[in-house]
Amino acid sequence: MTTIVVTGIGATSCLGGNARDTWDALLRGESGIRPLTEEWVQQHELPVTFAGRVKVPAADVLERIEIKRLDPSAQLAVIAAREAWADAGEPDDPKERILVDFATGIGGLGTLLDAWDVMKEKGARRVLPMTIPMLMPNAAAAAISMDLKTRGGARTCVSACASGTESIANAVDHLRAGIADVVICGGTESVIHPLPIAAFAAMHALSTRNDDPARASRPYDKDRDGFVLGEGAAVLILETKEHAEARGAKIYAEIAGGSVSSDAHHITAPDPEGNGAARAVVDALTNAGLTPDDVNYINAHATSTPVGDIAEYTALHKVFGDRIHDIPVSATKSSTGHLLGGTGALEAIFTVLSAQEKIAPPTLNLDNQDEAIPLNVVVEPTTLPDKVIALSNSFGFGGHNAVIVVRSV
Repeated sequence: MTTIVVTGIGATSCLGGNARDTWDALLRGESGIRPLTEEWVQQHELPVTFAGRVKVPAADVLERIEIKRLDPSAQLAVIAAREAWADAGEPDDPKERILVDFATGIGGLGTLLDAWDVMKEKGARRVLPMTIPMLMPNAAAAAISMDLKTRGGARTCVSACASGTESIANAVDHLRAGIADVVICGGTESVIHPLPIAAFAAMHALSTRNDDPARASRPYDKDRDGFVLGEGAAVLILETKEHAEARGAKIYAEIAGGSVSSDAHHITAPDPEGNGAARAVVDALTNAGLTPDDVNYINAHATSTPVGDIAEYTALHKVFGDRIHDIPVSATKSSTGHLLGGTGALEAIFTVLSAQEKIAPPTLNLDNQDEAIPLNVVVEPTTLPDKVIALSNSFGFGGHNAVIVVRSV
């Protein structure tokens, strides 16, 4: 089986403006969740007044013309992609052999809603001509491809909160199929806007802990009351191990396999029996040539919703049996919030760095663990075995399930 490795990483999140700063803050147990200061919070009387804004605004990094022509989701994607590309040593392969496999859950929603406001208030002639190219879901993939001059394809995966992880699973398949030598994969999201906040709140999906934002995301805790909306982007550079070694690239870890499945159960709620999620885990391990007995660490989806957390536990118990109670599990959304389509890519980077550095990052805010979810939750940075075999799980609205397997090298 062809071995696929990670040779570059890049990220921007509420914890830091790059991958290393984000990772270091995560290990320190910091939270990136803060009160929103925009005037529209009070204007619309939003029931949720906090989120995970990126720590370093895109305007501090990009040129003014880039800010003007890219939706915030694409801005963040370009920032993360440039970092990852430089980190990988800027592979000099023919551009036709470099593929972009990217993801978003929603796309340029801010551009769409802002354009609608402009049209209502100022008329159709004032709508910007770049509106459509900015709001389309493939804008981030296209922006990365144009910025790095890659011509092997610019694919976009849109599968809600599973999108970022699915893009990585797709990248593994495309490398193994030989259609590219290098793949730029990952995900992005930037929809901290009054309408998505109001809509998620109307579904009772968001935490309403307005008086204590940093402690609002509390996976597995009895008092969890919903997820916290975050934003950001994360990018990984993947290539075959043979290709990476031939060009002398550093290697972080191996993406040993990946899989996707669907619940066909409900548009928002996960299958309470966890059948689809369990199948994605088993298939990802099979794709990697491994078994459940090989896994010794998990970065869980763990959104901090009452229904979602227990459904993931049910799926994991279905796969691992009682051994799941001994496997260390991190729930990093407690620090970053939920980046929707970008979250799986960011958590993949966390899992890759866990495998490389042999350390599991902590889960915040677990004061009173739900007895119905008796997982071995990591609450302090914890040393992992010399040979790490880890899962990174993502599950999304529509019954989308995506899982990748990360192995230390």
